[in-house]
Amino acid sequence: MSDSEPVKSIITPTRTEYVYTPGPSAQRSLRALAKGKLVGETCPTCNQVYYPPGGACARCGVATEGEVTISDKGTVTTYAIVRVPSDNIDLELPYCTAHILLDGADLPFFGLIQECAWEDVRMGMRVQAVWKDESEWGLSAENIKYFRPTGEPDVPFEKFKEHL
Repeated sequence: MSDSEPVKSIITPTRTEYVYTPGPSAQRSLRALAKGKLVGETCPTCNQVYYPPGGACARCGVATEGEVTISDKGTVTTYAIVRVPSDNIDLELPYCTAHILLDGADLPFFGLIQECAWEDVRMGMRVQAVWKDESEWGLSAENIKYFRPTGEPDVPFEKFKEHL
């Protein structure tokens, strides 16, 4: 490259740190996660169950309420096969991520699918969380390492199509 050629791009490593202060709903949910439980909240207007709870219904704009126990089992609603490496993710490519409609919730939860070939992942597949060892649990969704197939029959598309 000569001094007269234009510079077309540069690579600059960056790092961003966030400080997250959870509201009351998220605090309850995170404390439950530290005990190996999933706890959501319900919209009093439309009865949507939110997990993780954000404190307000996105549809109705009202405060969510109550504590709803959510199962760590669910249904794959959509998924993606990741084939592009990332510096901060130490997984062998390709791997599968999915939106999982946890039993008892009305919004899919994002998770990693493992313990099966990525080619075998499909919409409607039943999965269950694999938790870290209890000694490693903290106030984080990272207490769940990944999800694995349960071996249960697939859920028909009609049963989860409204949750895509």
